[in-house]
Amino acid sequence: MVNKIITATFILFSFSACLSTNKNQTAEIENIAIISDSSLLDLVQKQTIKYFTEGAEPTSGMARERFNVDNIYPENDKNIVTSGGSGFGVMALIVGMERKFISREEGIQQLEKIVHFLETADHFHGAWPHWWNGETGKVKPFGQKDNGADLVETSYMLQGLLCARQYLKDGSEKEKGIAQRIDKLWKEVEFDWFRNGQNVLYWHWSPNYKWEMNFPVHGYNECLIMYVLAASSPTHGISAEVYHQGWAQGGKLKYTHQALGFPLSLRYQGNPPNGAPLFWSHYSYLGLNPKGLKDTYADYWQENTNQTLINYTWCTNNPKKFKGYGKNSWGLTASYSVKFYSAHAPDENSDLGVISPTAALSSFPYTPDQSMAALKHWYYDMNDKLWGSYGFYDAFSETDKWYPQQYLAIDQGPIPVMIENYRSGLLWKLFMSCPEVKAGLTKLGFVSPCIK
Repeated sequence: MVNKIITATFILFSFSACLSTNKNQTAEIENIAIISDSSLLDLVQKQTIKYFTEGAEPTSGMARERFNVDNIYPENDKNIVTSGGSGFGVMALIVGMERKFISREEGIQQLEKIVHFLETADHFHGAWPHWWNGETGKVKPFGQKDNGADLVETSYMLQGLLCARQYLKDGSEKEKGIAQRIDKLWKEVEFDWFRNGQNVLYWHWSPNYKWEMNFPVHGYNECLIMYVLAASSPTHGISAEVYHQGWAQGGKLKYTHQALGFPLSLRYQGNPPNGAPLFWSHYSYLGLNPKGLKDTYADYWQENTNQTLINYTWCTNNPKKFKGYGKNSWGLTASYSVKFYSAHAPDENSDLGVISPTAALSSFPYTPDQSMAALKHWYYDMNDKLWGSYGFYDAFSETDKWYPQQYLAIDQGPIPVMIENYRSGLLWKLFMSCPEVKAGLTKLGFVSPCIK
């Protein structure tokens, strides 16, 4: 996705003319009360989930692609909703209901609205686009030729929907009905068709441009969940050969090396010298439990933990001497940036002095002590600069004195979900309880305590 992110930088920026560092709207907070760690985690989860409830696009119930506190939008930007970010939002809604941050009735009502939108909005061979207009359900092109199906973003949505199916399937008659409708949407996605006749999955298809985007998805990056779901599909599944030849490139995925003293087992797309942006350790693993998850290529818990520790070590070493980096302020990932939008990573070229709170906060399962240190510093010491109506803002730079009051769905969503996985494992339990997922993982040669 890094390639796609970089390609889309100016697309995203064109929709973000409203970036603002207006501090007049930031409440000056003094003498913030110290609360227990558990209460602080509650607060962060509850506040962040509001992005997907109070901040949702009202017609569709879906997550807005972005939200800026100053409420200045380019034309129609406030109506753009995102498939992948909404999938993360579905999981956030489950957390909200389970922890009683929102009522079950409120959560079910919004889930029903989302499911109805997905049933009726533009879709292609069962797959959804990256963006829609939330009021009309019509595709909002992510790029000229990216105006149709996006199988990766669809997979992020399905990861959330399958968690919701499992959460609702034994509930009231209304809840069972929503679960059945989710099951139908899941079974309609034609994963096998997205092979384009080859032993690999393609990211995009357009009704106008067909396969011209020409993006076969090879590992390793943030797209593992797509191959897992494709293998798991009971109606349009792929064979293990597609995984091993396409994703794993005939074994080339395996690449044992070290970065900053930490061992890694996979060949990362783009060959980053010190690991990738941290969303690679988050997006596929919001539901897919990496604990004990192994195949012939990697131990995914170890890989994700080490990638996070590499990121943390780079920031604490701070070789570029950026202001504010340290043991209590770290985390590089794709986010807004002083240079528009960027996939920040721990290397000389990709570290721009921009810390993204989602990087450390969504890493709670891997680095709980380091993540908590960052959380406390940002909340207690930098609250007036970083904390807003939907939790921590997307990114900041102390070096550039840059504190924009803005949010992105794909960055907000993993925060409450991964904190919950750290606290209770809720979303991991739900997703890994899907019988199709267990069968798909087994087909691909994975082992896990969850699929015994």
